[in-house]
Amino acid sequence: MKKNMQQIPNLTSLRFILALLVVIFHTPEFFANRNLPYFKDYSLFLRGNESVWIFFSLSGFLIIRQLFNEKINSNSINLKRFFLNRIYRIFPLYYLVLIFGFIHYQIILPKLGFQFENSYNILEGILLSVTFFSNIFLTYSPGGIIEILWSIGIEEQFYIFIAPLFYFIPKSKLKTTLILLTVVYLLLFISNMFPLLTEYKMFFFFFTFSGLCSIYFEKTHFNKLFSNLIYLITLIYLFSNLFKNNLNENQYYIFSMILFGFFLSVLSKKPIFILENQTLKYLGTISYGIYMLHAIAMQIVGLLYIKLKIENKIPEYLYIFSYSFLIILLTITMAHLSYKYYESYFLKFKKSLQHTTNRQSITNR
Repeated sequence: MKKNMQQIPNLTSLRFILALLVVIFHTPEFFANRNLPYFKDYSLFLRGNESVWIFFSLSGFLIIRQLFNEKINSNSINLKRFFLNRIYRIFPLYYLVLIFGFIHYQIILPKLGFQFENSYNILEGILLSVTFFSNIFLTYSPGGIIEILWSIGIEEQFYIFIAPLFYFIPKSKLKTTLILLTVVYLLLFISNMFPLLTEYKMFFFFFTFSGLCSIYFEKTHFNKLFSNLIYLITLIYLFSNLFKNNLNENQYYIFSMILFGFFLSVLSKKPIFILENQTLKYLGTISYGIYMLHAIAMQIVGLLYIKLKIENKIPEYLYIFSYSFLIILLTITMAHLSYKYYESYFLKFKKSLQHTTNRQSITNR
């Protein structure tokens, strides 16, 4: 029996680490943009974009493996089940944050005496974001709470494309199709033949390459030397600017794509004690909420600090540490409450759908 996504070790906790890197990337930006004390001198504080790329790679790694195995085993793809699973997991919190974001920037901020310029047509903004073209809406600078939705838009666009592709392509041609798709799309992206691909951050090659790695290396046992080398390169990638400073933009994309695919392949093989810690795994389980809600927590803490002029009352180091700690704490608290009292309601439908599918699979054997 093949492993399902929940049985693959280490990846759930990885989600939390990536979400946390996004939080510590955006927090200094919020205060720097308002000429308030901030700290981001370590390379790890600057890995927000790369963390999202790893999120993309992780999604491709899991989703493509799932679709590939389903196609091989049943010679088809249950598109209804696939899209309902995505809807139950992604839509509820996405639309909640989107609605709050519009209310916050259109009503709440002006009421609190904070100026925010909306340089876009509100109906156009709603249409783009509701239809998951939030990566296009990002170029309008709609405000941090809404801007972070761009990556969810990219994921949804990929899902809408990849599942029907697996449905229609014969299973004997799936690997070849994925290879061609990855190579051709990557070449189009880095050639700047279609500048909108870059402008709208359509990094689909991260998904497909990691998906290929998940297929080809699913039964591969990497030796310890190779695994440790991949871990070492990944740590250097995250904790220094060695690769970023010595590669041009396109080379950096390609290097990152390859590294993430191999890193996820190695990481998914054997449980690592600290990553299998139950607390860390739970934080990984609510990582979607951590990512989606951290900009709201940042607004709450940041605007409170600005209103109370706290920068004038405590030392700078304490000012930076305290708001960073409070933003992380509030984000995790909000994500926990969201998962337990809001998202779990919709996830019950997802679990029910999976149980129904499993019963039908047993009956049809």
